Amino acid sequence: MNTVTLPQLEKQDKTTRVLVIFLLLTVVVCWSLMVWATVKTYQLSAPMPQQFVAVDGKTIMTADNIVAGKGGFQKADLMDYGSLYGMGSYYGIDFTAQYIMDLFHLTRENLALSQYHQSYSTLSTAQQYLIRTEAKNELRGIDLTANTVVLSTAMDKAIRDLQSKIAVNLLKKNAEQGYTEAYSLTEAEAQDTARFLIYSSLTTVAHRPGSLVSWTNNWPYQPSVGNSPTVATSIWSWVSFTILFLGIGFVLVIFRLFIDREQVNFRPTTFAFTRPTASQKAIWKYFVFVAVVFLLQILVGSLMAHNYAERAGFYGFDINRYLPFAFLRDVHLQAPIVWIGLSWIGAALFLAPIIGGREPKGQVFLVNALFWITVVIVGGALLGNYLGIMGVIRDHWFWFGNQGLSYIELGRFWQIAFFIGLFAWAMIMLYALWPTLLGLFKQGKSLWSLFRIEHLLCYSAIGVAFIYAFGLIPLTKINSSFTLTDFWRWWVVHLWVEWAFELFTVTITAYFLMASGLVSRALAEKTVLFEWVLILVSGILGTGHHLYWNGTPQIWLSFGSIFSFLEVLPLFLLVLEAVQQYQYLKENTTFSYRLAYIYILGAAFWNFVGAGIFGGATINAPIINYYEHGTFLTLNHAHTAMFGAFGLLAIGLVYLCLRYLAGDNKAWGDRVGIWAFWLYNIGLVLWIALNFFPIGWPQLIAVYEHGYAYARSLAFYNTTLIWQWLRLPGDVIFSIGALLMAWDFLRKTRSCRDMTE
Repeated sequence: MNTVTLPQLEKQDKTTRVLVIFLLLTVVVCWSLMVWATVKTYQLSAPMPQQFVAVDGKTIMTADNIVAGKGGFQKADLMDYGSLYGMGSYYGIDFTAQYIMDLFHLTRENLALSQYHQSYSTLSTAQQYLIRTEAKNELRGIDLTANTVVLSTAMDKAIRDLQSKIAVNLLKKNAEQGYTEAYSLTEAEAQDTARFLIYSSLTTVAHRPGSLVSWTNNWPYQPSVGNSPTVATSIWSWVSFTILFLGIGFVLVIFRLFIDREQVNFRPTTFAFTRPTASQKAIWKYFVFVAVVFLLQILVGSLMAHNYAERAGFYGFDINRYLPFAFLRDVHLQAPIVWIGLSWIGAALFLAPIIGGREPKGQVFLVNALFWITVVIVGGALLGNYLGIMGVIRDHWFWFGNQGLSYIELGRFWQIAFFIGLFAWAMIMLYALWPTLLGLFKQGKSLWSLFRIEHLLCYSAIGVAFIYAFGLIPLTKINSSFTLTDFWRWWVVHLWVEWAFELFTVTITAYFLMASGLVSRALAEKTVLFEWVLILVSGILGTGHHLYWNGTPQIWLSFGSIFSFLEVLPLFLLVLEAVQQYQYLKENTTFSYRLAYIYILGAAFWNFVGAGIFGGATINAPIINYYEHGTFLTLNHAHTAMFGAFGLLAIGLVYLCLRYLAGDNKAWGDRVGIWAFWLYNIGLVLWIALNFFPIGWPQLIAVYEHGYAYARSLAFYNTTLIWQWLRLPGDVIFSIGALLMAWDFLRKTRSCRDMTE
């Protein structure tokens, strides 16, 4: 393909042009607000005093101790065993909730001994009330904005005792809790890590000056220390539900009146089977690697699920000694980023010569080089994660070991390399699509012609690389504040996934539906533009629903509660249109891409259910999230949204490419892929019905009745063992689907390779 032949396209209509204007305005307004909110976050996030001292002036801990302890927290990867501010793993305790309660109980006991010379438990009811009130007021009255915080004798002793206890526990294995000692920490580092955890716990109860609200907006729910929902939490929940229902009506009206009007009498076209190019032939290894990494994710996920039911080992074998839970979680969280991302990268590179109308010079070399670089990065990152957790990499853990942040566990060296790989992919896409992008612009000769679906596909690929870069802040060291660290982490976890990924998702889905003849170009382009507006509005500022309780200012309560959920609606409506057209095509012609279509349709369904209903519609409202945060109900959202929405789309794109490679080969069959599809869906439903909800609802009730610390304790989890074991049926069925799919990938890639040689 040396020349590019472009179809003569109709000019975009008035509705399309209006959508482009709204899109550009939305970009400017939303990112301007995001910049402003970022500045306010830095100004109003939880502060760190230079030192905490006793009444006699003796230093208890300093800012340097706390920052060093934050490094120890990350170095030991404690975020993948338990959680901080509810962020992290739900396997262990929430450190902030548990330790603020421990500190309260120790302070209470010290006050009782000091004032009544008796243990708290032996005091009268009236005396206990007075002591509880005094202990609570001492904790709430700590001024973290002060340069030096002077602590009472009772609290001084409580902090010292708790610090010693935490430090000892960090370096000691606890089989009952499934905790493997922090191999990477020295005794001094364990002491500093304990200080960091205590300071973080204090931020949850100490009030902002001049208010009755803590630095974490009174999270977690612990009535005994005075933590209960704020007025703002209730008000913004009411506002968010109001806007949600208004938004649903608005989106439906706009879509039906102005967008879904040209889905009549268009002439459907499908991908024509042509001889694959050299770069398309080279993509097969991407898909094999996808299957391998996917199976690895399922394997470690199954081991993790088993750990919840049997923490001391794996059917009697001491697996934690060799594979700590934190490492398993590392792999389980990073594996989907790899295999889903590589599916999309491979599919986009496969489609590039088709969309671009040519095989660019050197494209096959670039495709091969990017693959092998990716393999090296993935292997190096996982090895570094393991060696960091096991204490082999100590001095350079930040660069080559484990950063200790959920979803960003890979060492900074590997993270930079991964970003370079994403950027290279975007540039390879641009290189391949450039003639088509330029030709479509020249054909239209206007600003509007820069917003054809081919342009949007390229923009979304660049966005995937661009947003990931914010996870590198600060570049060469850890951030001294966990609040700010978590803020930038969510730029990757939320903005990368629910903004950049969503942009790419809707664009590649619409392009497939258009190219395979299920919807018209006019409908596809207008729907993508409309979806992009909603994704920008809800995705950018919607980051705030992750920032309610981690020490950021209250502005995120309003932003996070309002901007959510709506971005899934247009995609769902587009797929409904595709279903109608598919019914027509089934009756009048043969549709070659049935298998890919089924997976993409399933992705749209789970996007609506997992990201929409189980996410924005049920757990993002502040008053709900206040109690639900960090429970199994969040796991329900995460699994159905991540695999259901993005995973099924990734598999569908792989099958799309494999079907194109197979051409007119009569040996092609959909049966195995369809079996895998239904096994996946059955597995997801069983997870929901037998694990996530049966554990999540009692856990939510436990928060209401006993406080968050209990709901995250081993005492609570021991009441759910039957449901932990009932994760097994879903795991087995889901795993069978994955094995069938992997075998199908191998069989089809081999068949396609034989055909195209």
